[in-house]
Amino acid sequence: MKSNVITLDNKAAGDIELNDAVFGTEVRKDILSRMVNYQLAKRRAGTHKVKTRGEISGTTAKPFRQKGTGRARQGSIRATQMRGGATVFGPVVRDHAHKLPKKVRRFALCSALSSKQADGKLIIVDEATLKESKTKTLIEKLGKLGLSNALIVAGPQVDENFARAAKNIVGVDVLPTQGANVYDILRRDTLVLTREAVETLEARLT
Repeated sequence: MKSNVITLDNKAAGDIELNDAVFGTEVRKDILSRMVNYQLAKRRAGTHKVKTRGEISGTTAKPFRQKGTGRARQGSIRATQMRGGATVFGPVVRDHAHKLPKKVRRFALCSALSSKQADGKLIIVDEATLKESKTKTLIEKLGKLGLSNALIVAGPQVDENFARAAKNIVGVDVLPTQGANVYDILRRDTLVLTREAVETLEARLT
């Protein structure tokens, strides 16, 4: 399929042929959901921790005699029912990541790209570069494109001036092609790709 290419000043810059295998696949919400869960689980620190019975400090002596006190029998002050005792089945340090087949991950990225294309939320720009790293200049250019919430994938290398200018803009993310992922694509309203990013993504996914 063909798509128009524009500049950051919203002027026509020709067109580009998009690969249907990448930008025209079936949009599978179930696959997208699996991929987002996979990404979020992988980034979890998993450092939450409670003390188990063997980690509570305290004597091993029986707190009081078995009979004659009128109280329920107890064998340890470190038991879970005692004040200051251990926690039962609490969280422990672990890795929350789980496996997801490579083919599913690749298809999920194609599905995310295709969903933006199908919704008319995909914009192809000629290049994402600036002569000076001024946020005000970039805000004006994004205003011409009608962008307030967008992910910009700028090719294998992000222009340093462009990255600095975009750093302070709320709602705008800039990534290199290798950093393009399903979660960041879906969390922003509009996806902006450069010509170079399109070519690199198609080479990566086909």
